[in-house]
Amino acid sequence: MMTTLEINRLGYQALTNTLGFDGMIRFIRQFELGSGDYTKDRHQWLDQFAVEDIFNQVQQQREDSEQSINLSIVDAEI
Repeated sequence: MMTTLEINRLGYQALTNTLGFDGMIRFIRQFELGSGDYTKDRHQWLDQFAVEDIFNQVQQQREDSEQSINLSIVDAEI
């Protein structure tokens, strides 16, 4: 039976062989515990926005994007 240390070593080695060193680090970071209180922080960020405000921003971005695409098509035709 392998020890926890051996399992960790082989696991890191397998991740590094498969993903490369950077990929292994990115994979491991997914499981780190964060700090702070995400629920409290989320309320501070989101409580200032009404659903209608968010909807209007999305609509405006879509219109701007469509207008930009249409201008690109016109430029390409000229």
